Amino acid sequence: MLEPRAFLASLFDAAVRAADPVEGIRAHLPQKPKGRTVVIGAGKGAAQMAQALETLWDEELSGVVVTRYGYGCETENIEIIEAAHPVPDAAGLAASGRLVETIADLTEDDLVIALICGGGSALLPAPPQGMTLEDEIAINQVLLASGAPIAAMNIVRKHLSTIKGGRLAASTRARVVSLIVSDIPGDNPAHVASGPTIPDDSTRHDALAVIRQYKLSLPQAALDHLHSKRADAPLSDDVVFANHSHHMIASAAISLEAAAAAARTENIEAAILSDSIEGEARDVALVHAAIAREIAERNRPFTKPALLLSGGETTVTLRSSGGRGGRNGEFALAMALAIDGHDIEVLAADTDGIDGSESNAGAFCDGATVRRLRAANLDPQKMLDDNDSYSAFAAIDDLFVTGPSGTNVNDFRAILIR
Repeated sequence: MLEPRAFLASLFDAAVRAADPVEGIRAHLPQKPKGRTVVIGAGKGAAQMAQALETLWDEELSGVVVTRYGYGCETENIEIIEAAHPVPDAAGLAASGRLVETIADLTEDDLVIALICGGGSALLPAPPQGMTLEDEIAINQVLLASGAPIAAMNIVRKHLSTIKGGRLAASTRARVVSLIVSDIPGDNPAHVASGPTIPDDSTRHDALAVIRQYKLSLPQAALDHLHSKRADAPLSDDVVFANHSHHMIASAAISLEAAAAAARTENIEAAILSDSIEGEARDVALVHAAIAREIAERNRPFTKPALLLSGGETTVTLRSSGGRGGRNGEFALAMALAIDGHDIEVLAADTDGIDGSESNAGAFCDGATVRRLRAANLDPQKMLDDNDSYSAFAAIDDLFVTGPSGTNVNDFRAILIR
Protein backbone atom coordinates (compact mmCIF):
# COMPACT_ATOMS: atom_id res chain seq x y z
CA MET A 1 0.00 0.00 0.00
CA LEU A 2 1.05 3.58 -0.56
CA GLU A 3 2.19 5.75 2.34
CA PRO A 4 -1.04 6.43 4.32
CA ARG A 5 -1.56 10.03 3.26
CA ALA A 6 -0.75 9.27 -0.36
CA PHE A 7 -3.24 6.40 -0.14
CA LEU A 8 -5.98 8.68 1.23
CA ALA A 9 -5.22 11.27 -1.45
CA SER A 10 -5.51 8.57 -4.11
CA LEU A 11 -8.99 7.71 -2.80
CA PHE A 12 -9.97 11.38 -3.07
CA ASP A 13 -8.74 11.35 -6.67
CA ALA A 14 -10.83 8.24 -7.39
CA ALA A 15 -13.90 9.95 -5.94
CA VAL A 16 -13.36 13.06 -8.06
CA ARG A 17 -12.80 11.02 -11.23
CA ALA A 18 -16.10 9.24 -10.63
CA ALA A 19 -17.81 12.65 -10.65
CA ASP A 20 -16.23 13.66 -13.98
CA PRO A 21 -19.05 15.31 -15.94
CA VAL A 22 -18.08 13.84 -19.33
CA GLU A 23 -19.36 10.32 -18.73
CA GLY A 24 -22.43 11.49 -16.84
CA ILE A 25 -23.41 13.90 -19.61
CA ARG A 26 -22.66 11.29 -22.30
CA ALA A 27 -25.14 8.91 -20.66
CA HIS A 28 -27.91 11.53 -20.57
CA LEU A 29 -27.65 13.52 -23.77
CA PRO A 30 -31.14 14.79 -24.64
CA GLN A 31 -32.91 14.30 -27.94
CA LYS A 32 -31.98 17.03 -30.40
CA PRO A 33 -34.66 19.67 -31.08
CA LYS A 34 -36.20 20.98 -34.28
CA GLY A 35 -34.94 24.42 -33.38
CA ARG A 36 -31.99 25.80 -31.43
CA THR A 37 -30.02 24.27 -28.58
CA VAL A 38 -29.12 26.78 -25.87
CA VAL A 39 -27.05 26.02 -22.78
CA ILE A 40 -27.35 27.72 -19.41
CA GLY A 41 -25.79 26.75 -16.12
CA ALA A 42 -24.42 27.68 -12.74
CA GLY A 43 -22.12 26.20 -10.14
CA LYS A 44 -18.50 25.67 -9.22
CA GLY A 45 -18.18 22.91 -11.84
CA ALA A 46 -20.44 24.48 -14.48
CA ALA A 47 -17.62 25.55 -16.80
CA GLN A 48 -16.20 22.02 -16.93
CA MET A 49 -19.70 20.67 -17.55
CA ALA A 50 -20.07 23.11 -20.45
CA GLN A 51 -16.72 22.06 -21.86
CA ALA A 52 -17.73 18.39 -21.61
CA LEU A 53 -21.05 19.03 -23.34
CA GLU A 54 -19.32 20.79 -26.23
CA THR A 55 -17.14 17.73 -26.85
CA LEU A 56 -20.21 15.46 -26.94
CA TRP A 57 -22.79 17.57 -28.82
CA ASP A 58 -22.35 17.20 -32.57
CA GLU A 59 -24.66 20.02 -33.64
CA GLU A 60 -24.69 23.79 -33.17
CA LEU A 61 -25.22 25.16 -29.70
CA SER A 62 -24.65 28.37 -27.76
CA GLY A 63 -25.26 29.71 -24.30
CA VAL A 64 -23.80 31.04 -21.07
CA VAL A 65 -22.89 29.57 -17.68
CA VAL A 66 -21.62 31.17 -14.49
CA THR A 67 -18.95 29.76 -12.19
CA ARG A 68 -16.74 30.88 -9.32
CA TYR A 69 -13.76 33.19 -9.90
CA GLY A 70 -10.80 31.07 -11.00
CA TYR A 71 -12.96 28.08 -11.97
CA GLY A 72 -13.42 28.88 -15.66
CA CYS A 73 -12.01 26.88 -18.55
CA GLU A 74 -11.75 27.11 -22.34
CA THR A 75 -14.96 26.64 -24.31
CA GLU A 76 -15.78 27.28 -27.96
CA ASN A 77 -19.41 28.38 -28.11
CA ILE A 78 -20.61 28.61 -24.52
CA GLU A 79 -19.68 31.80 -22.72
CA ILE A 80 -18.20 31.43 -19.23
CA ILE A 81 -18.90 34.17 -16.68
CA GLU A 82 -17.08 34.22 -13.34
CA ALA A 83 -18.60 35.61 -10.15
CA ALA A 84 -18.17 35.48 -6.38
CA HIS A 85 -18.77 32.52 -4.09
CA PRO A 86 -19.79 31.94 -1.29
CA VAL A 87 -20.97 35.55 -0.93
CA PRO A 88 -22.67 37.00 -4.07
CA ASP A 89 -21.43 40.05 -5.98
CA ALA A 90 -22.45 42.34 -8.84
CA ALA A 91 -20.94 40.00 -11.44
CA GLY A 92 -23.28 37.24 -10.28
CA LEU A 93 -26.23 39.62 -10.41
CA ALA A 94 -25.39 40.50 -14.02
CA ALA A 95 -24.92 36.80 -14.84
CA SER A 96 -28.38 35.97 -13.49
CA GLY A 97 -29.85 38.54 -15.86
CA ARG A 98 -27.87 37.08 -18.75
CA LEU A 99 -29.21 33.57 -18.13
CA VAL A 100 -32.80 34.81 -18.17
CA GLU A 101 -32.22 36.88 -21.33
CA THR A 102 -30.55 33.96 -23.08
CA ILE A 103 -33.65 31.75 -22.93
CA ALA A 104 -36.48 34.30 -22.77
CA ASP A 105 -37.24 34.40 -26.53
CA LEU A 106 -36.97 30.67 -27.26
CA THR A 107 -39.94 28.68 -28.60
CA GLU A 108 -41.43 25.24 -28.07
CA ASP A 109 -39.19 23.96 -30.88
CA ASP A 110 -36.01 24.87 -28.99
CA LEU A 111 -34.08 23.01 -26.31
CA VAL A 112 -32.46 24.40 -23.18
CA ILE A 113 -29.78 22.24 -21.55
CA ALA A 114 -29.28 23.42 -17.98
CA LEU A 115 -25.98 22.45 -16.34
CA ILE A 116 -26.48 22.73 -12.58
CA CYS A 117 -24.11 21.93 -9.73
CA GLY A 118 -23.21 23.06 -6.22
CA GLY A 119 -22.40 26.70 -5.66
CA GLY A 120 -25.11 27.98 -7.95
CA SER A 121 -27.08 29.56 -5.12
CA ALA A 122 -24.43 32.17 -4.38
CA LEU A 123 -23.49 32.57 -8.04
CA LEU A 124 -27.06 33.49 -9.06
CA PRO A 125 -28.17 36.42 -6.92
CA ALA A 126 -31.47 37.77 -8.21
CA PRO A 127 -33.25 39.75 -5.48
CA PRO A 128 -36.96 40.44 -6.02
CA GLN A 129 -38.48 43.92 -6.18
CA GLY A 130 -38.03 45.70 -2.87
CA MET A 131 -34.71 43.98 -2.12
CA THR A 132 -31.16 44.82 -3.17
CA LEU A 133 -27.98 42.93 -3.87
CA GLU A 134 -26.74 44.14 -0.49
CA ASP A 135 -29.76 42.47 1.11
CA GLU A 136 -28.96 39.20 -0.64
CA ILE A 137 -25.32 39.43 0.44
CA ALA A 138 -26.43 39.96 4.04
CA ILE A 139 -28.81 36.99 3.80
CA ASN A 140 -26.05 34.70 2.54
CA GLN A 141 -23.69 35.80 5.29
CA VAL A 142 -26.32 35.09 7.94
CA LEU A 143 -27.14 31.69 6.45
CA LEU A 144 -23.49 30.65 6.17
CA ALA A 145 -22.88 31.49 9.83
CA SER A 146 -26.10 29.92 11.11
CA GLY A 147 -25.23 26.23 11.20
CA ALA A 148 -28.45 25.45 9.31
CA PRO A 149 -28.31 22.44 6.94
CA ILE A 150 -28.01 23.25 3.25
CA ALA A 151 -31.58 22.14 2.44
CA ALA A 152 -32.95 24.62 5.01
CA MET A 153 -30.73 27.40 3.67
CA ASN A 154 -31.95 26.78 0.16
CA ILE A 155 -35.62 26.91 1.16
CA VAL A 156 -34.97 30.45 2.35
CA ARG A 157 -32.90 31.37 -0.69
CA LYS A 158 -35.40 30.13 -3.26
CA HIS A 159 -38.20 32.25 -1.80
CA LEU A 160 -36.07 35.39 -1.86
CA SER A 161 -35.16 35.18 -5.53
CA THR A 162 -36.51 35.76 -9.01
CA ILE A 163 -34.42 32.93 -10.49
CA LYS A 164 -34.29 30.08 -7.95
CA GLY A 165 -37.05 27.60 -7.08
CA GLY A 166 -37.74 26.70 -10.73
CA ARG A 167 -38.24 30.30 -11.80
CA LEU A 168 -35.41 30.25 -14.36
CA ALA A 169 -36.93 27.30 -16.21
CA ALA A 170 -40.38 28.88 -15.98
CA SER A 171 -39.10 31.92 -17.88
CA THR A 172 -38.90 30.09 -21.24
CA ARG A 173 -41.28 28.25 -23.54
CA ALA A 174 -38.53 25.87 -24.65
CA ARG A 175 -38.13 22.30 -23.42
CA VAL A 176 -35.65 22.25 -20.52
CA VAL A 177 -33.41 19.30 -19.70
CA SER A 178 -31.38 19.74 -16.51
CA LEU A 179 -28.16 17.79 -16.02
CA ILE A 180 -27.25 17.93 -12.36
CA VAL A 181 -24.18 17.17 -10.26
CA SER A 182 -25.51 16.80 -6.73
CA ASP A 183 -23.76 18.24 -3.70
CA ILE A 184 -26.88 17.86 -1.56
CA PRO A 185 -27.34 15.16 1.10
CA GLY A 186 -30.10 12.92 -0.21
CA ASP A 187 -29.64 14.19 -3.81
CA ASN A 188 -32.89 16.15 -4.02
CA PRO A 189 -32.47 17.91 -7.40
CA ALA A 190 -34.65 20.83 -6.29
CA HIS A 191 -32.08 21.73 -3.62
CA VAL A 192 -28.95 21.72 -5.81
CA ALA A 193 -28.08 25.41 -6.36
CA SER A 194 -31.54 26.16 -4.89
CA GLY A 195 -33.16 24.58 -7.94
CA PRO A 196 -33.16 27.31 -10.63
CA THR A 197 -34.71 24.85 -13.08
CA ILE A 198 -36.31 22.36 -10.66
CA PRO A 199 -39.33 23.39 -8.57
CA ASP A 200 -40.41 21.74 -5.35
CA ASP A 201 -43.39 22.12 -3.03
CA SER A 202 -41.75 24.12 -0.24
CA THR A 203 -43.49 27.40 0.51
CA ARG A 204 -42.66 30.86 1.83
CA HIS A 205 -44.20 29.70 5.10
CA ASP A 206 -41.56 26.96 5.25
CA ALA A 207 -38.91 29.63 4.72
CA LEU A 208 -40.32 31.65 7.61
CA ALA A 209 -40.27 28.52 9.78
CA VAL A 210 -36.55 28.05 9.01
CA ILE A 211 -35.90 31.66 9.99
CA ARG A 212 -37.67 31.12 13.31
CA GLN A 213 -36.00 27.78 14.00
CA TYR A 214 -32.46 29.06 13.46
CA LYS A 215 -33.17 32.56 14.83
CA LEU A 216 -31.93 34.18 11.64
CA SER A 217 -31.62 37.95 11.65
CA LEU A 218 -32.48 38.89 8.06
CA PRO A 219 -32.95 42.34 6.49
CA GLN A 220 -36.45 43.76 6.98
CA ALA A 221 -36.95 43.86 3.21
CA ALA A 222 -36.48 40.08 3.08
CA LEU A 223 -38.96 39.48 5.87
CA ASP A 224 -41.49 41.79 4.21
CA HIS A 225 -41.13 39.88 0.96
CA LEU A 226 -41.62 36.48 2.64
CA HIS A 227 -44.83 37.73 4.22
CA SER A 228 -46.23 38.62 0.80
CA LYS A 229 -47.61 36.34 -1.91
CA ARG A 230 -44.90 37.66 -4.23
CA ALA A 231 -42.54 35.19 -2.54
CA ASP A 232 -44.57 32.18 -3.69
CA ALA A 233 -42.53 29.92 -5.98
CA PRO A 234 -43.97 27.78 -8.79
CA LEU A 235 -44.92 24.29 -7.64
CA SER A 236 -43.73 21.04 -9.16
CA ASP A 237 -47.12 20.26 -10.75
CA ASP A 238 -47.27 23.62 -12.57
CA VAL A 239 -48.10 23.05 -16.25
CA VAL A 240 -45.07 25.11 -17.30
CA PHE A 241 -42.83 22.21 -16.27
CA ALA A 242 -44.81 19.52 -18.09
CA ASN A 243 -42.23 18.92 -20.84
CA HIS A 244 -39.15 19.45 -18.64
CA SER A 245 -36.90 16.68 -17.33
CA HIS A 246 -33.77 16.26 -15.24
CA HIS A 247 -30.99 13.72 -14.71
CA MET A 248 -28.56 13.28 -11.82
CA ILE A 249 -25.23 12.69 -13.56
CA ALA A 250 -22.96 12.56 -10.50
CA SER A 251 -23.39 12.33 -6.73
CA ALA A 252 -21.58 11.61 -3.49
CA ALA A 253 -22.88 8.02 -3.51
CA ILE A 254 -21.22 7.27 -6.85
CA SER A 255 -17.94 8.88 -5.75
CA LEU A 256 -17.78 7.06 -2.42
CA GLU A 257 -18.37 3.72 -4.14
CA ALA A 258 -15.43 4.47 -6.44
CA ALA A 259 -13.21 5.28 -3.46
CA ALA A 260 -14.27 2.10 -1.68
CA ALA A 261 -13.48 0.04 -4.78
CA ALA A 262 -10.03 1.63 -5.00
CA ALA A 263 -9.35 0.76 -1.35
CA ARG A 264 -10.36 -2.84 -1.83
CA THR A 265 -7.77 -3.25 -4.59
CA GLU A 266 -5.25 -2.61 -1.80
CA ASN A 267 -6.91 -5.30 0.37
CA ILE A 268 -8.30 -2.67 2.73
CA GLU A 269 -11.80 -3.36 4.02
CA ALA A 270 -13.89 -0.27 3.20
CA ALA A 271 -17.20 0.73 4.75
CA ILE A 272 -19.34 3.63 3.56
CA LEU A 273 -21.03 5.07 6.65
CA SER A 274 -23.33 7.38 4.67
CA ASP A 275 -23.29 9.63 1.63
CA SER A 276 -25.66 12.17 3.19
CA ILE A 277 -24.31 13.14 6.61
CA GLU A 278 -25.34 16.54 7.93
CA GLY A 279 -24.84 18.36 11.21
CA GLU A 280 -22.18 20.42 12.95
CA ALA A 281 -18.76 19.44 11.56
CA ARG A 282 -17.21 19.10 15.01
CA ASP A 283 -20.08 16.90 16.23
CA VAL A 284 -19.93 14.70 13.15
CA ALA A 285 -16.21 14.31 13.80
CA LEU A 286 -16.85 12.99 17.31
CA VAL A 287 -19.15 10.27 15.95
CA HIS A 288 -16.62 9.25 13.28
CA ALA A 289 -13.86 9.23 15.88
CA ALA A 290 -15.84 6.97 18.21
CA ILE A 291 -16.32 4.41 15.45
CA ALA A 292 -12.66 4.62 14.44
CA ARG A 293 -11.48 4.16 18.04
CA GLU A 294 -13.74 1.12 18.42
CA ILE A 295 -11.98 -0.48 15.47
CA ALA A 296 -8.53 0.61 16.66
CA GLU A 297 -8.99 -0.62 20.24
CA ARG A 298 -11.30 -3.62 19.86
CA ASN A 299 -11.09 -4.68 16.21
CA ARG A 300 -14.84 -4.28 15.80
CA PRO A 301 -17.14 -3.87 13.95
CA PHE A 302 -14.36 -4.24 11.34
CA THR A 303 -10.93 -5.80 11.59
CA LYS A 304 -7.82 -3.74 10.96
CA PRO A 305 -6.71 -2.39 8.60
CA ALA A 306 -10.04 -0.77 7.81
CA LEU A 307 -11.28 2.31 5.99
CA LEU A 308 -14.33 4.40 6.85
CA LEU A 309 -15.80 6.64 4.15
CA SER A 310 -18.55 9.23 4.35
CA GLY A 311 -19.99 12.15 2.43
CA GLY A 312 -22.71 14.76 2.71
CA GLU A 313 -22.48 18.37 3.81
CA THR A 314 -21.72 19.37 7.36
CA THR A 315 -22.11 22.90 8.68
CA VAL A 316 -20.17 25.25 10.93
CA THR A 317 -21.73 27.66 13.39
CA LEU A 318 -19.31 30.56 13.61
CA ARG A 319 -18.25 31.25 17.17
CA SER A 320 -15.45 33.67 16.26
CA SER A 321 -15.16 36.38 13.63
CA GLY A 322 -11.40 36.03 13.27
CA GLY A 323 -11.03 32.34 12.44
CA ARG A 324 -10.16 30.93 9.03
CA GLY A 325 -11.21 27.62 7.56
CA GLY A 326 -14.09 25.57 6.20
CA ARG A 327 -16.22 22.71 7.42
CA ASN A 328 -13.73 19.99 6.42
CA GLY A 329 -10.90 21.68 8.27
CA GLU A 330 -13.17 22.02 11.28
CA PHE A 331 -14.05 18.31 11.04
CA ALA A 332 -10.34 17.39 10.82
CA LEU A 333 -9.35 19.53 13.82
CA ALA A 334 -12.15 18.12 15.98
CA MET A 335 -11.22 14.63 14.77
CA ALA A 336 -7.55 15.19 15.68
CA LEU A 337 -8.52 15.99 19.27
CA ALA A 338 -10.73 12.90 19.47
CA ILE A 339 -8.18 10.40 18.06
CA ASP A 340 -5.13 11.74 19.88
CA GLY A 341 -2.65 8.93 20.45
CA HIS A 342 -4.33 6.42 18.11
CA ASP A 343 -2.89 4.93 14.90
CA ILE A 344 -5.54 6.55 12.72
CA GLU A 345 -5.07 8.66 9.57
CA VAL A 346 -7.78 11.02 8.27
CA LEU A 347 -8.45 13.11 5.18
CA ALA A 348 -11.42 15.47 5.11
CA ALA A 349 -11.85 17.53 1.94
CA ASP A 350 -14.37 19.17 -0.35
CA THR A 351 -14.56 17.50 -3.75
CA ASP A 352 -14.66 20.87 -5.53
CA GLY A 353 -11.13 21.57 -4.27
CA ILE A 354 -12.01 24.50 -2.00
CA ASP A 355 -12.98 24.19 1.65
CA GLY A 356 -14.94 27.30 2.54
CA SER A 357 -13.26 30.47 1.31
CA GLU A 358 -9.60 29.45 1.64
CA SER A 359 -7.27 27.89 -0.94
CA ASN A 360 -7.21 24.34 0.42
CA ALA A 361 -9.56 21.45 -0.26
CA GLY A 362 -9.33 20.30 3.35
CA ALA A 363 -6.77 18.81 5.72
CA PHE A 364 -5.06 15.68 6.95
CA CYS A 365 -4.93 14.71 10.61
CA ASP A 366 -3.78 11.71 12.62
CA GLY A 367 -3.13 10.54 16.15
CA ALA A 368 -0.09 12.82 16.45
CA THR A 369 -1.66 16.04 15.13
CA VAL A 370 -2.40 17.41 18.59
CA ARG A 371 1.19 16.80 19.69
CA ARG A 372 2.54 18.58 16.60
CA LEU A 373 0.27 21.56 17.17
CA ARG A 374 1.35 21.87 20.79
CA ALA A 375 5.00 21.58 19.73
CA ALA A 376 4.33 24.59 17.50
CA ASN A 377 3.03 26.47 20.59
CA LEU A 378 -0.57 26.26 19.41
CA ASP A 379 -3.61 25.24 21.45
CA PRO A 380 -5.72 22.93 19.23
CA GLN A 381 -8.85 23.20 21.40
CA LYS A 382 -8.73 26.99 21.36
CA MET A 383 -8.22 27.00 17.60
CA LEU A 384 -11.27 24.78 17.23
CA ASP A 385 -13.23 27.07 19.55
CA ASP A 386 -12.18 29.99 17.34
CA ASN A 387 -13.13 28.24 14.06
CA ASP A 388 -9.47 28.62 13.04
CA SER A 389 -8.71 25.23 11.52
CA TYR A 390 -6.96 26.67 8.46
CA SER A 391 -4.34 28.41 10.61
CA ALA A 392 -3.85 25.26 12.67
CA PHE A 393 -3.18 22.96 9.74
CA ALA A 394 -1.17 25.56 7.82
CA ALA A 395 1.18 25.87 10.80
CA ILE A 396 2.06 22.15 10.69
CA ASP A 397 1.88 21.77 6.88
CA ASP A 398 -1.13 19.45 6.96
CA LEU A 399 -3.40 21.34 4.57
CA PHE A 400 -4.67 19.31 1.60
CA VAL A 401 -4.38 21.49 -1.51
CA THR A 402 -5.65 20.34 -4.91
CA GLY A 403 -6.90 23.43 -6.74
CA PRO A 404 -10.34 23.47 -8.42
CA SER A 405 -11.41 19.94 -9.36
CA GLY A 406 -14.04 20.78 -11.97
CA THR A 407 -16.81 18.97 -10.12
CA ASN A 408 -18.61 19.13 -6.79
CA VAL A 409 -20.27 16.29 -4.90
CA ASN A 410 -19.46 17.87 -1.54
CA ASP A 411 -17.64 16.46 1.48
CA PHE A 412 -15.28 13.51 1.23
CA ARG A 413 -14.04 11.91 4.44
CA ALA A 414 -11.67 8.94 4.55
CA ILE A 415 -10.47 7.44 7.85
CA LEU A 416 -7.80 4.75 7.82
CA ILE A 417 -7.40 2.60 10.93
CA ARG A 418 -4.06 0.81 10.65
